[in-house]
Amino acid sequence: MPVQRCLDRLAWPALAEAAAQPGSTVLWPLGSIEQHGPQLPLGTDALFAERVSEAVLAGLEPELPIWRLPCQCLGFSPEHLGFAGTLSLPSELLISLVVAVGSQLAEAGFKRLVLFNAHGGQIALLQVAARELRAHQPALAVLPCFLWSGPPGVSALLPQPERRQGLHAGLAETSLMLHLAPELVGPERPRDGIGAQDPPTGWSLEGAVPLAWRTADLSQTGVIGDASGAEAALGADLFDGLVAGWGELLTNLLRSDWPSTAPQLPAIR
Repeated sequence: MPVQRCLDRLAWPALAEAAAQPGSTVLWPLGSIEQHGPQLPLGTDALFAERVSEAVLAGLEPELPIWRLPCQCLGFSPEHLGFAGTLSLPSELLISLVVAVGSQLAEAGFKRLVLFNAHGGQIALLQVAARELRAHQPALAVLPCFLWSGPPGVSALLPQPERRQGLHAGLAETSLMLHLAPELVGPERPRDGIGAQDPPTGWSLEGAVPLAWRTADLSQTGVIGDASGAEAALGADLFDGLVAGWGELLTNLLRSDWPSTAPQLPAIR
């Protein structure tokens, strides 16, 4: 990623100049420190958020007005507590963090903040944080995104039933890590957390009528899915799909004036 896109590497006059550009956008990678089974590192989500965002920004046209914050590695992971190494911030602390950082970016003059999240367990929380931030800073557009659900076609690279059942540290994450950092992947390939606690008909672990599950309810290894077929080649395809998809999505955003953020109501103070 070009160093000039790293917000923390700019001197303050350069940052002020960046923020003053029309459509100036900050991308903030967010991950977590939580168990990812016996084969993947605790910082899996943070590593994915960093590597994908770096590759995406490196491929964007240099004149596009976007800069990146360092990754927020600690997140909200109460579902994984009980497994050694999981560190989870209180929900109110993460919301306050997003509001504080976003407010200061808005006051510096930035127009948009993309929350580039790679941890599924904090999707809803970051949506709440985004709305809190908009209430405090109506002129700042806030886009809470999830790494795996934006680009079209990425999920189609995974076979069923893993596409539906592989919620954590399964085929997708293990394959992607084998591509990005194989030295961090252990030899185990668990298949766990599938079928033992199937919800009643019409309900689901995630989806339209979800359950607030904890990993320990479902899995002994921490894996919810089937990592047995993980391969670096699949990881490379997933990575390419994520980078290309997010590159297109961000390019479309940065070339537009969407969303209109003219404040309609006074900010909450």
